[in-house]
Amino acid sequence: MRVDLHEVMPDLLPYLGQAAYLQLEQFQTLSRVAADTDAPGARSVDALRAKEAVAVAAGLALSKHHGIVAEIRRRGDEPSAVMRPFADEIEGFRALLIGADWRETLLAALMAGGLLDDFFIRLAGGLPGDVGPRVAQLLGSDSGQEGLLEVLRAEIETDPQLGSRLAMWGRRLVGDTLLVARSALHLSGNRADDERIEPIFTELIAAHTRRMDALGLTA
Repeated sequence: MRVDLHEVMPDLLPYLGQAAYLQLEQFQTLSRVAADTDAPGARSVDALRAKEAVAVAAGLALSKHHGIVAEIRRRGDEPSAVMRPFADEIEGFRALLIGADWRETLLAALMAGGLLDDFFIRLAGGLPGDVGPRVAQLLGSDSGQEGLLEVLRAEIETDPQLGSRLAMWGRRLVGDTLLVARSALHLSGNRADDERIEPIFTELIAAHTRRMDALGLTA
């Protein structure tokens, strides 16, 4: 089923503000992971390789942030003012992504970032004019996910107990991430709205499951 999002779409600037702030927070989360990969006591197959892959992904998130900020400025608005209404919610969400160690935090960034990119790409189809295709192309560009998957696969291989812990952690993340996605929509709270958007979230969960499968984890 394909859903017409126009009736539940946010206005353009709130969409851009939320998407920009999410990319900025993704950059900050990945930067934290990169710093923690070689912290004293960190258990890593190859700390330098992990740090490099995470740093690449952080840079790509920051590039996406800058691209969305450029769209805001193209409309004559101040990016910080457009992003500010979403600060508390998104920073609170980011706090939930910090795991017991850098590997849990990396999984959180990988899974939440991928799910939200998928969602905002889908929403971009309801944006006016030519901004939608530009933003969709930007968000759909390389996020460094394959490098992050390789890091986590290597960690799971060397630590037999890590897989089950990450699988449980990944399952915890889904609900909170979907709440952030849902908050971007103009919903009336009635059953008709829930039924209309259900296929969107079904697709998001299916994509999340494929990412978990790529790590050999049960979603």
